[in-house]
Amino acid sequence: MTANKASIPYWDNEGLLPPIHPDVSGNNPNRSPYAMDLSMFIDRFATSPERIDILDGLLRFRSDLHAAGINSGFQWLDGSFLENIEILEDRPPNDIDVVTFFYLPQKQTQASLFHRYPYLFDPAQTKQLYAVDAYPFVLGETTAHHHVKMIAYWYSMWSHRRDGRWKGFVQVDLNPTKDIDARTILSLAGGLHHG
Repeated sequence: MTANKASIPYWDNEGLLPPIHPDVSGNNPNRSPYAMDLSMFIDRFATSPERIDILDGLLRFRSDLHAAGINSGFQWLDGSFLENIEILEDRPPNDIDVVTFFYLPQKQTQASLFHRYPYLFDPAQTKQLYAVDAYPFVLGETTAHHHVKMIAYWYSMWSHRRDGRWKGFVQVDLNPTKDIDARTILSLAGGLHHG
């Protein structure tokens, strides 16, 4: 992960985020997932009405996570949203893919949280409500074989397009204090409709 949260590489000639920053050696830690401030992410990718709508959904999703007490952790963001899909496939993105790595709120179990807020943890519902293809991953538990396997799955899936080309993705902090500025930037990009 890069230490500079404001700087991720631009799309390469294939319309993808490079998996390793192009200006560094292959073993440099400046690589995907690129840690990025949420406001900078919004500013970077709010480039069309469709993208603005998807980012609005992402911010609403985060707001509902925060309302459920999920305030600590981070999110991996990916999918065609992070590609120059308008050029690659002559279409806008349909949604954004999100894995939320989070610590359980106090006095909650994974089962109780998922039962109380099913619309935050079921990908079909999050896609419909927020244009977010969302997947949860609880942090703070004893790391077992299946945890490592799941993290490796997400990393390997998101490091490649379906056609096998390598690509990068982004990581943002889950801290709710970042969302106010992000919402302001999105409102400026999209006008009052998204405020």
